[in-house]
Amino acid sequence: MANDQNVDAEAFHEFEKSGWESNVSEYDAAFARLTTQVAAALLDAVRTRSGVRLLDVATGPGYVAAAAAARGASVTGIDFSAPMIAHARRINPAIEFREGDAEALSFPDNVFDAMVMNFGMLHLARPELAMAEAARVLKPGGRFAFTVWDKPEQAMGFGIMLNAIQLHGNPQVNIPGGPPFFRFSDSAECERTLREAGLAEIRVQQLPLRWRFNRPDELFDAIFKGGVRIRAILRAQSGDAFEAIRLAAREATSKFTRDGVIELPMAAILASAAKPD
Repeated sequence: MANDQNVDAEAFHEFEKSGWESNVSEYDAAFARLTTQVAAALLDAVRTRSGVRLLDVATGPGYVAAAAAARGASVTGIDFSAPMIAHARRINPAIEFREGDAEALSFPDNVFDAMVMNFGMLHLARPELAMAEAARVLKPGGRFAFTVWDKPEQAMGFGIMLNAIQLHGNPQVNIPGGPPFFRFSDSAECERTLREAGLAEIRVQQLPLRWRFNRPDELFDAIFKGGVRIRAILRAQSGDAFEAIRLAAREATSKFTRDGVIELPMAAILASAAKPD
C-alpha cells in the first residue's frame, strides 16, 4: 500500500469514487453483514438519541443512518457515489440522502449535534480534511466518531488476502497512491489527527467483529467483488498469480472453520471525539 509521500490526492479520489460507483450491489452483499455490526457502538459514541441532528458521512447503503433514525435522530446521509445514494434512498425512502464529499461538506458551520463515518475514512485521499470538516460543521459540544479496520493480523480477512498477494502475486501494481489503508489502526495516529483537527475528549477502542462464511472461497469473492483497492490489485495480476492467490486465500480461510461455518476475526477500531464548547 502507498505511503504518504506517494499520495496523489486527486487521482486517488477519482479512483475510489469510480470504484464505489461500480460495485454497489456487490459491496452490499459482501460487507453489509460485517460493517453493520458496529452501528450501535458508533451511534453510542456520539450519544445518538431522539432529537439529535446527525450527519452520516460515507453512508453507503445507509444502514447507520437508518439505525440513527430508529433512535429518533434527524438524519442526513451523504456519499460521493451517486449510485450508492440511489441505493440508500430505495432502501430507506424516509431518510434524507444526498451526494456529498467528506473532504468538503456543503453545510454551514455549527449545524450538527453528531457526525459519524462507518469505514469511510479508509477511502479518502485527505482524511485530515474530513476531520477538520467534522469540527467545522459540528455545534460546540457536538461529537464525531468513525470506524476503520484494525491491523491485518487483527482483521484477518484482510490479513489473509494481503499475505496471499505478497506470497503469490505482485502487490506493487500501478494504481493511484493513497494514504496507508491501516493508518488509523494506530490509536496514536487517530488521537494525533483528531487533535490537530481541533477536536478533544478523544477515545479510541477496539471492537471485536466476526465475518461468517459458509464456503472458503467467499472471502476472496467478497473482497474481489466488493472492495476497491485490493480489487484493483487483484485485477492487475497475471492469470497464474490470480489463481494462486485465490487458492492460497481459500486454504487460509478454511482453517477458521468451526462446526461447518467459517468465522474470521475482523477487529475494528472506533475513534470518537468532541468539539470543544
